[in-house]
Amino acid sequence: MSTELTKDDVAALILLAKKSKGLSWEAIAQSIGMSPVWTHSAAVGMNAMPADKATALVALLGLPSGAAEVLQECPTKVWSQTVPTDPCIYRLYEVVGVYGLTIKALIHEEFGDGIMSAIDFDMYVTRVPHEKGDRVKIEMSGKYLAYNAW
Repeated sequence: MSTELTKDDVAALILLAKKSKGLSWEAIAQSIGMSPVWTHSAAVGMNAMPADKATALVALLGLPSGAAEVLQECPTKVWSQTVPTDPCIYRLYEVVGVYGLTIKALIHEEFGDGIMSAIDFDMYVTRVPHEKGDRVKIEMSGKYLAYNAW
């Protein structure tokens, strides 16, 4: 039987350590010099961490040896649902697939247990000039809806 850690194992250990230490993604991200969005995404295995960031995260959270190496592994992004083949729509699915858990975690940290409304909702798509080529900017704003306890 192998005792080697998997990406899922390390993600679970990170989430447990974060909770037990009472840390926010913002605090964790600041401590390793990255953004909260990227930090969460990499922590749950959707991005690979550079060695220095992985080592810093492992030290901060007191994770077992071997976790830093796992954090540096290239991710395998698999979704069980059918994804559209239209290139533009596929990329939006990819954004949600890669950053969905991150967005949810950050919404819950900032607002509590709930969702962003897609009914009371605004979205803007704009072109932003950039030296490497124009960028697509998508701004979404939805009313926060707390879950009700029954």
